[in-house]
Amino acid sequence: MKGDAELVTKARRGDTRSFGALVERYKERAYMIALGFVRSPEDAMDLSQEAFVRAFRKLGTFKEGQEFYPWFYAILRNTCFNHLRRRKTRRETSLDAARERGFDVPDPGADPAEAAERGETRALVRLEMDRLDPVHKEILLLRHFEDLTYREIAEVLGCPIGTVMSRLYAARRALRARMAPYFEAARAAARTAPGPRSAGASDDDRGEVARR
Repeated sequence: MKGDAELVTKARRGDTRSFGALVERYKERAYMIALGFVRSPEDAMDLSQEAFVRAFRKLGTFKEGQEFYPWFYAILRNTCFNHLRRRKTRRETSLDAARERGFDVPDPGADPAEAAERGETRALVRLEMDRLDPVHKEILLLRHFEDLTYREIAEVLGCPIGTVMSRLYAARRALRARMAPYFEAARAAARTAPGPRSAGASDDDRGEVARR
């Protein structure tokens, strides 16, 4: 398999097949990132394709020695942010469109049984992520949806690893604060839910006791 550097070099010389190989290699990641930003499958597909077209047109600005994906990610990011600015008043709220690649925000007070019920929590996490500051939302997408390491995130964002760590800490804290009311409501519901009848209280058990 040819490396990114070789493919980019050939693509810069006009080899469209080489650039097509790069598209095939990164199109799924590009789509998932765009989907995380805009929450619409149709828009995510259009934006990821638009970003590749822009990248091809900008190959002349690609510097030797650069990694392709961080360079392309910057183009994809700007494409998505421009789209969001144009449609600032429109919010996409489809939560079923994304793949089940969500993540869980640990609740310090949650017990293992609560932690097991994650389907609804993932939907709430995605909903509250859309309400976060874009910087916080982006760092969470890269870490938990793209599964990038701190070093990889630093590379795609062009910032020190220490900045990545501080942003991620702040983003998780902000998201956890938004999720706190949901966790508290779940705990309150658990406290008020009717518990099982005491041991030996079933009809069969009472009948057995009476016969004795």
